[in-house]
Amino acid sequence: MDVLPLLLLIAGSAAVAGLARRTPVPAPLLLVAVGLAVSYVPGVPVYTLDPGVVLPLVLPPLLYAAATDSSYLGLRAQMRPVALLSVGYVLFATVAVGGAAYLIVPHLPLTAALVLGAVVAPPDAVAATAVARRVGLPSRITTILQGESLVNDATAITAYKVALAAAIGEGATWAGGLREFLIAAVGGVLVGLALMVPIHWLRTHLTEALLQNTLSLLIPFVAYGVAEWAHASGVLAVVVVGLYLGHRNWQVDFATRLQEEAVWRMAAFLLESAVFALIGLQLPFVLRGVGRYEGLSAAGYAVALFLVVAVARFVWVYPATFLPRVLFAHIRRREENPTWKAPFVIAWAGMRGVVSLAIAFSIPLTVHGGGAFPHRNLILFLTFTTVIGTLVVQGLTLPLLIRMLRLPGHDAQAETLAEANAQAQASLAAEQRLDELLADERNALPPPLVDRLRTVLEHRRNAVWERLGSVNPVTGESHDDTYRRLSRDVIAAEREVFVHLRDQRAIDDEMLRTLLRRLDLEEAAAYRETT
Repeated sequence: MDVLPLLLLIAGSAAVAGLARRTPVPAPLLLVAVGLAVSYVPGVPVYTLDPGVVLPLVLPPLLYAAATDSSYLGLRAQMRPVALLSVGYVLFATVAVGGAAYLIVPHLPLTAALVLGAVVAPPDAVAATAVARRVGLPSRITTILQGESLVNDATAITAYKVALAAAIGEGATWAGGLREFLIAAVGGVLVGLALMVPIHWLRTHLTEALLQNTLSLLIPFVAYGVAEWAHASGVLAVVVVGLYLGHRNWQVDFATRLQEEAVWRMAAFLLESAVFALIGLQLPFVLRGVGRYEGLSAAGYAVALFLVVAVARFVWVYPATFLPRVLFAHIRRREENPTWKAPFVIAWAGMRGVVSLAIAFSIPLTVHGGGAFPHRNLILFLTFTTVIGTLVVQGLTLPLLIRMLRLPGHDAQAETLAEANAQAQASLAAEQRLDELLADERNALPPPLVDRLRTVLEHRRNAVWERLGSVNPVTGESHDDTYRRLSRDVIAAEREVFVHLRDQRAIDDEMLRTLLRRLDLEEAAAYRETT
């Protein structure tokens, strides 16, 4: 196996993603654009999306990282819109886009058109949420987009399997398709429910942080593999396990949490960067297979399908937003009346991604009987152009749209006030517990150490309130900014002494690593207290 192309892909995509942080262009869009340009540079290796790699090896960790980072309570509060988008919209888009493709493309069989509809049905919210975080979308919209992206892949993959069975001649029926969908969905959830408790028990009972993190890296693959082995939805199994473990993450040892956060942020960064770069790099391969549809006819079909995909999402989102309020009085009483702006953003944020391409590449070359799969190369081409079109057109205009609509973003003052109130309650409980512990003679401490404990609690309580206060007139820093800077400088001075002592052979390297880790944890604690 030639490792160099893989290393070039990872290193190059990471470099482009890092560069994107210094530009106003979201990283997914810049990665796709660079991939498109690089794909025609002489000497660049040919990168082909292998569904046997993307679906079982790339998709599970990305889903798991997104699920553990999501809010279970937030998703539960938005269950209706998330379900309507992740299940209802995907099925609607499969039929709507497939039907439109059947009418637009001459001689395209309806079954093959429905395969195309299922392939391009699921939006990839990685790009949308990246934009959302940058421009400060309301948390409700971000939660809905994240929730949709966690579940819609499972719906699309199941719909694809049903449509594919009909296209290759396996005699699939609507009843059989519905049965397969229910088995996959219910089975995936049941597998996730069966795995989440024992996995969490393992995470809380392993004493070695290294073993805990090894388990963490294996979890998404285990959940996906077990579910697929049981002919259930591996996507849903990973999401269920990830949501549960993320909700219970506070019960895990602090060292594990620190390491897991760093490991998973790096893994998600590398995987997301690589898959978006891969999208752009597919252009030469896709164009080589278009065949007799080359030229204006293929471009016309691509534009028409992109418009259908964009319009179909609006056709679904607005009724799904307002119709339940018309039909059910308890929804009107419980929820505020939405404006037209939030559904517009959600509808425009329906960008497609690597999952659509991976599913398209898994379409078999032949049908039962040995004949070629009808218009397979055209389906690949239309999938590619739809993915690129939604990423470029919708992705580039989404920030401008959000600014034009002037949606209310995060209220930083209100969030800081809520954080301060929460910290005040926690500090009060901690002080009461400290008094109880110190009343026990077994916990006797010298007064300086008792004062140190109380000082730490007092600083933690006051740090958030200071963020609401005045700034230093000389430096323009808030008090917690100055505290963080001074803590960092003081710790740096200690670190230099430790290194000097190691260089003088007063301490060995093992002791140096122990002392530096202790300083790193103190610096991380000081940073977290003021952010």
